[in-house]
Amino acid sequence: MEKAGTTKGRIRAISISKERGTPKVNVHEAELKADFGIVGDAHAGNWLRQVSLLAVESIEKMVAEGTKVSAGDFAENITTEGIDLPALKVGSKLKIGSSVELEVAQLGKQCHRRCRVFEKIGDCIMPREGVFAKVTRPGRIRVGDAIEVFYD
Repeated sequence: MEKAGTTKGRIRAISISKERGTPKVNVHEAELKADFGIVGDAHAGNWLRQVSLLAVESIEKMVAEGTKVSAGDFAENITTEGIDLPALKVGSKLKIGSSVELEVAQLGKQCHRRCRVFEKIGDCIMPREGVFAKVTRPGRIRVGDAIEVFYD
C-alpha cells in the first residue's frame, strides 16, 4: 500500500527510569525490543504503552508559562521535535533512525493519581499531548535520529 504522506522530525531526548515512580534520566541512545519497549525502562512490557512520546514544543509551552521543566520531566521516553504529536491518530506509523518502527496505540492518558509535575506546578501536559506506542520493529535509537510519521 502506498503511503499518502509523511511528516519528519527528530529525537530531541531519550529518557528512561529503572523503577516506576522515579524520575527518568536522559540517555544518548537506547535499544528497543519488539512488543516490549525500551530495554532498561520500568514502563516497558507487553502492553499498549510500551514507549511514551512528548513533543519538545509541548514542553516549551509549559516553560513559557514560567515552569522549570525539561525533556524527561513528564516521564516521556522520547522527546520529539518537529512533529505535531497530538494530531496523530491511533494506528499511525513512526520510523525512527534506520530501523525502529512504532505504531501509535494510545493518545494521551488518564491520570489516576497526580504525578510530581502536577503536584509541583498544578498542571501536566502528558495526559493531553502525550502519545503512547508499541514497538513493531526493534533496533537502536539515538538523540538526533530522524523520525518519520507515515499517514495512510
